[in-house]
Amino acid sequence: MVNADPADPAEGSGRRLLQRRFTARLLPQLRLLVEECAAREGLCEPRRGEFVLAVDEIAGNAVEHAGGSGRLVLRRIGDELECRISDTGPGFSEAVIPELLPGLDGAPKGRGLWLARLVADRFSVASGPAGTGLPGAEVTLAVRLR
Repeated sequence: MVNADPADPAEGSGRRLLQRRFTARLLPQLRLLVEECAAREGLCEPRRGEFVLAVDEIAGNAVEHAGGSGRLVLRRIGDELECRISDTGPGFSEAVIPELLPGLDGAPKGRGLWLARLVADRFSVASGPAGTGLPGAEVTLAVRLR
């Protein structure tokens, strides 16, 4: 079962559409929920599929590289869908994301992050979950509703 977290007013403005903690076992359900929310908010194909894939890649990275779990918050802010994924892993910076398609530049990994940055209209990486002072990362990606 996926549990919703209590509301966190410190996360800023916008209308919260989805908030979940997740593990590897919950990733398929999370993808479905993100797709349903994106469709309900009017994000059309092929952008919706690209957005869901990008969210899935970042969530999968949290599971694989950051202790097996993470937290997702999906909001509508104006004409954008914004997804924030945070974890308590070792953290990283945007500098680790290859400029070229991984494999072409010799990097063996990084395709998910590269893809997410490519797909997003807005993309950022913050070291440590917002406001906690703890290790980890928070990746924010947003797409405009067209």
